[in-house]
This record gives sequence, C-alpha cells and structure tokens, in this order.
Amino acid sequence: MRGASRGGFGLVGPRRERHVVAAAELDALALPVGDDGVVIGVDAEGRPAVLGVNRPTPYEVTLIGGLWTAQVLALRTAATGARVAVETGRAQVWSGLAQAAGGGQPCVTLHEVGRVPPQGASAGSPVLVIRDCGMRPPRGRVVAGPWQSVLTLLPYLSPTAPRLLRQASLAGVQRVSPDEAEEIGRLMHLDRAAVDSLPTLGDGVTLWCTPRDRQFVLTQGTEVETGLLGAARRID
Repeated sequence: MRGASRGGFGLVGPRRERHVVAAAELDALALPVGDDGVVIGVDAEGRPAVLGVNRPTPYEVTLIGGLWTAQVLALRTAATGARVAVETGRAQVWSGLAQAAGGGQPCVTLHEVGRVPPQGASAGSPVLVIRDCGMRPPRGRVVAGPWQSVLTLLPYLSPTAPRLLRQASLAGVQRVSPDEAEEIGRLMHLDRAAVDSLPTLGDGVTLWCTPRDRQFVLTQGTEVETGLLGAARRID
C-alpha cells in the first residue's frame, strides 16, 4: 500500500522521474574509472589519475624524479589508512612529514638504510615502503609482497636504474636530460613523442608508464601539502 511503512526501512520516499540516457548519447558520457587507491593528480584531460598501491599481490614502483612527488604520495597513501615506512639516509628531510602525518598517529615511520623491520602488512593494514636511498640503493631487506608495495626513488638515471625499471610493475619519470630520456625510452619502449617530452616536463608532471601503457599526470599540492612541503619541484 502506498505510504505504508516498510519494516525497518521507514516510509517509501517520493517518486521522481527516472534518469534515462538514449543509447546514442552514451558516447558523450565520460566517467573516471580506475583502481581504488591514491589520487596522484590529473591526466591530460583533467580526469583524476589513481595509483592503486594497496594490492593483494606484490607491486613495485620506480620513480625517477624529485623528493616532493614521493612525499606527496606518502601523505596521500597515509590518508587512505595505509602505513608508510620510509627507508632513507636523509631522515631530516622526512621528519617534518612523519610528525605531521596521521594527526599524531605513527602512520609514517622512518628507518635507516638497510634497517627496515618486517612490517606485518595485511589487507586490514596495508603498507607502502618508500626507498629513498640515493643513486645506488642497496637491495632491500623488505621486499614487495601481498599488501606491501615498494616505491624506489631515484633522483636521476643511475647504473641501478635499468634493473629497477625492468622489475618494476610501474615506472614514473619526471624531467630528465636528453641522454637520460633516450635511455629510458629504450628501456620502457616509449615512442618518439614521449622521449622528446621528458626533458621539457614541468615541475609536478610525471610520465607513469609500463612497457605497454603510459600516462602523463600533473600533481598539484593541496593547501596543506604545500604548507608542509612547499611548491612542486623536480630538483631538491
């Protein structure tokens, strides 16, 4: 009966016209679709770009770029409820972020190079390990596994970069020299347009790529992120 109560659900609400789209109009709809994860910026069309770092399978990311981008990613990953463990030889540049993240909760922890303890990652407590260990990072004691992703930050293309790029599930490349761009293009099978663009990328722009797919993403800091980390920059 109209107006009757539905047990436990209250009264039936008002009836409104259905929203219907003709089949011929479907192509005009554009919905951002991607994995659940961290919004790392917007793509060339202004759509949200999402990096799914919390996964049930091992996931390795190599970022040839600046500290600023890695730190924004750390903050946004922590905001999703994941824990972030930073392996670094320059704890002083991470200490402010670690203190500010999580509202006083220890969601971002700092560790000396080679001293990251087992993190106990799980579906209810995923972990991102960020390795900020310079141009020649040693092989890590803590590796990618279920619900534990690893991001290795390289400031420039180094002798260890080819190995890291080959084993990575995803690579991020920010502004590099023309010679570095050529080498990265060979390693990642980039087309000529992508290779030529790498030396000219603006601060905050990253080419995220696999051997098959690639996407340019612009990361812009929020007011809080900019207050803590400063403006987007490629060079630390």
